[in-house]
Amino acid sequence: MRYHIWTVGCQMNKADSHKLASGLDKLGWSEVAAPEEADLVVLNTCSIREHAEQRAMSKLGTLKKLRSEGRDFKIAVMGCMVGPKTGDLRRQFPYVDVFARPQQFEPIMEAIGYEDLGGEFWPATFVRSEAPTAYVPIVHGCDKFCTYCIVPYRRGRERSRTVADVYEEVAHLAASGVREVTLLGQTVEAYGHDLDGTPDLGDLLRTLDDIEGIARFRFLTSYPKDMTERIIDAVAELPKVCEHFNIPVQSGDNDVLERMRRGYNIELYREKVALIRSRTPDVAITTDVIVGFCGETDAEFQRSYDLLEELQFDKVHVAAYSDRPGTIAHRELADDIPQEVKMARLQRVEQLEAGISARINSRLLGEDVEVLVEGRKPNADGEQRWYGRTRRDKLVHFAGDATPGDLVSVRIDRTSPWSLVGTGKKTTVPT
Repeated sequence: MRYHIWTVGCQMNKADSHKLASGLDKLGWSEVAAPEEADLVVLNTCSIREHAEQRAMSKLGTLKKLRSEGRDFKIAVMGCMVGPKTGDLRRQFPYVDVFARPQQFEPIMEAIGYEDLGGEFWPATFVRSEAPTAYVPIVHGCDKFCTYCIVPYRRGRERSRTVADVYEEVAHLAASGVREVTLLGQTVEAYGHDLDGTPDLGDLLRTLDDIEGIARFRFLTSYPKDMTERIIDAVAELPKVCEHFNIPVQSGDNDVLERMRRGYNIELYREKVALIRSRTPDVAITTDVIVGFCGETDAEFQRSYDLLEELQFDKVHVAAYSDRPGTIAHRELADDIPQEVKMARLQRVEQLEAGISARINSRLLGEDVEVLVEGRKPNADGEQRWYGRTRRDKLVHFAGDATPGDLVSVRIDRTSPWSLVGTGKKTTVPT
């Protein structure tokens, strides 16, 4: 039997897809590259933004056409498009065989004849990675209920995995050749609050740091209010934890943050950034921003723009607000910013950030940086180049001898806002 999994959205979705694939592999199924070849097609969906849902619906249209041509295969839809009630989805897509909420794989397995597997079928040692990097979820769900976000309604409340369970999975990945692990959570610093002894993310990082074979740890995504000194100290003190934080701010205006129900103000956010930079001076900090949120005035947007100019982030992930049915904002606030205004604001942020990123990256010109090699692909001229990332999450393309998983010293010859280009010098001693 053959399966095909299509995934869109966040790293948590990618981790879920890998987990499902690992279970199917253990049952003797084979992964195929195209849905036309599969007996089971799984779409792992995202509903955070409208564009992601549209991509999934387009895929469903393609699968419907294959069915109409006589193809015999099961269709499963999982991920954040699937809520507790599936009646509307079933009416809209009657040809889909099964709908499954995030991390609830059992309905899919039952649909293909494995009714008796149960919830313990996927132990930590099942998870696989074909790359030198891997994502490991450590806390599922979210308790924050930001007004624009559908995640708590799809992924449920926060639930932490035990330290022992996470350790077992990371050790298993290390034994299979993984060199870098990113620990995941919708708000990753929430880890451990529901466990005996309440270990936090800093405790977990200190426990994982001794796993042989792993060279680097990262974590995503941070929530400013939960970012504690203990966690910041772990990043500063542990040699395997990368000097990189992604801390979404979402808006630089306190009134907008209150409408978003983010639970912090800009003064607290500035304090967290200042503390991180004082403990780890050469740190890279990235952030997320939403423009055009409900009621955002020109002055409120300008405060976001000014904050980005002030704090000089290494990268800004900017998105225009997308109204999502089922959220608090959809029920209680008006999506009243014209699309052309949203896009103009988005473009202003992109232009600002391109200049900031270009200046930050230009400081690396002529420097040697450590790159974890992830793979190889052709550049614009068709020449094969290796690529990977620095500890501070800078994408690097380079020429030279390498193998995926190597730690290579690369001399930077050219910089841009989005990536670096250089020449590999040597493979460093594995950590």
